[in-house]
Amino acid sequence: MKKIFAVSILCCLIHFNSFSQTFQSIKRIDAVTGKSTDLKSLISGKALVLIFHSLECPYSKMYEKRLIALRNNYSNKGIRFVLINPESEIDPESQKVLKSYVDDSGLNMNYLIDEEQVLVKQLNITKIPEALIILNTESGLNVVYRGAIDNNPQAESAVSERILERAINQVLRNEEPSPATVRATGCNMKNF
Repeated sequence: MKKIFAVSILCCLIHFNSFSQTFQSIKRIDAVTGKSTDLKSLISGKALVLIFHSLECPYSKMYEKRLIALRNNYSNKGIRFVLINPESEIDPESQKVLKSYVDDSGLNMNYLIDEEQVLVKQLNITKIPEALIILNTESGLNVVYRGAIDNNPQAESAVSERILERAINQVLRNEEPSPATVRATGCNMKNF
């Protein structure tokens, strides 16, 4: 009986520690280019890092310098960074505001608008910012990491775990990110 219980617990631990979510690509309007953009088309290298972002959330602002540093460090290694805004509308004025923000902040990334929160619902996003690492596989887009960027949004100097960076490095070594899920800290997702 003890052996059956131990095997059951081991199976549960393996199940919860291995995270992977496959989903089909979806098109969103890119506020930077004004064009409909397919997520799959944005994966031209090793992986795509999606960051759910909002101009309304102070946590998004706290992480911007770190996101720029990550983009600068990894873009030449086949990692592409894309922002997703689930709180903006698809209209010329909103697109102009987002494009100006990307240009002025130095983020220099695609900024997709998830007006109907299709991606939020499909990917079960609960916080802003929340990061996902996505690989393009034969079965579709595969989320191999989701969650926190690091362990201290308020003070970059106090960060002791660079969680997203570790996961990216694991992907670059063809390893599965471990842990594959880390609870993100930030603003609660507003569902519309």
